Amino acid sequence: MANPFASRAGIVGVGVAIGITATLLQYFGNPPNMGICVACMERDIAGALGLHRAAVVQYLRPEIIGFVIGAFLAALLAKEYRPRGGSAPLVRFFLGVFAMIGALVFLGCPWRALLRLAGGDWNAVTGLAGLATGIGVGVLFLKSGYSLGRAYSQKPATGYLLPVLMAGLFLLLVFRVSFAEGGPLFFSQKGPGSQFAPIWMSLGAGLIVGAIAQRSRFCTMGAIRDVILLRDFHLMSGVAGLLVAAFAMNLILGQFKPGFAGQPIAHTDHLWNFLGMALAGLAFALAGGCPGRQLFLSGEGDLDAGIFALGMIVGAGVSHNFAMASSPAGAAAFGPAGILVGFIFCLAVGFTMRERA
Repeated sequence: MANPFASRAGIVGVGVAIGITATLLQYFGNPPNMGICVACMERDIAGALGLHRAAVVQYLRPEIIGFVIGAFLAALLAKEYRPRGGSAPLVRFFLGVFAMIGALVFLGCPWRALLRLAGGDWNAVTGLAGLATGIGVGVLFLKSGYSLGRAYSQKPATGYLLPVLMAGLFLLLVFRVSFAEGGPLFFSQKGPGSQFAPIWMSLGAGLIVGAIAQRSRFCTMGAIRDVILLRDFHLMSGVAGLLVAAFAMNLILGQFKPGFAGQPIAHTDHLWNFLGMALAGLAFALAGGCPGRQLFLSGEGDLDAGIFALGMIVGAGVSHNFAMASSPAGAAAFGPAGILVGFIFCLAVGFTMRERA
């Protein structure tokens, strides 16, 4: 049976659905211009688990849980559940760490960059330019023979690990389990971590987005890569659908507030907005997918994508514990150092993981 989500109309429809879903989640309680942000939401999960102690960004985000489980269920129904792994997992883990460091210098993943733009935050333009630049450098490595090697088939049960972990996190969220006095778990009492849509609405949205994104192969990094490498605009049409739908919904809901200064959970340090997303884009390109795509792949059994996602969660802890994550005041004290180390690592991976000279 043909997959309707794989058509041009299908991928546009998926982008529109994600844009509408994200703005509605914001309207019903998620932080401004952050209806969906994979990096921010994984950062909140890291905080809830005690991997960092930034009190304003700690919450077990049901959307991330839904992404993985929704993709898992969709893959099972479509007979696309194929556990595989073994393609340089440790390299992918550190790519995830540095992707998160870059994203938190900018304050958002590619999805949030689009949603920030759709909400009138012009600082997102610099971030998106950096994202495209980083992906462009990654494309140069791809053209020169870059590869992390092939993945191998794994036992069926291995692919259950991340969906089961996510289901466990959801139970912890629902029952608010306390393991020790003073945590974990940690839940923000103020700031972005204290702002959230109703739990079941967030989970439902995550399940739907996870399912349709898995079927359509929706990926912001892949969209830019395909345009640069192949002049193929199929995935980009879905990204455009997301941006247009989110912009229209923000106008309808009164959430469009244009400008540079005073934007929510954002800063105006354009150099580090650019470089943060350039690092993130390069890491996404080297790993083979944006953070959302990595979660969807992990749901369908890609253990290497799961390793990347876990690397991003650990990277969130590293970013906050080592003063690398930005704030509305601008780049943090050690954010530039994290960007520099990240570029050195990613370039080393790009140059040393080529299969031909």
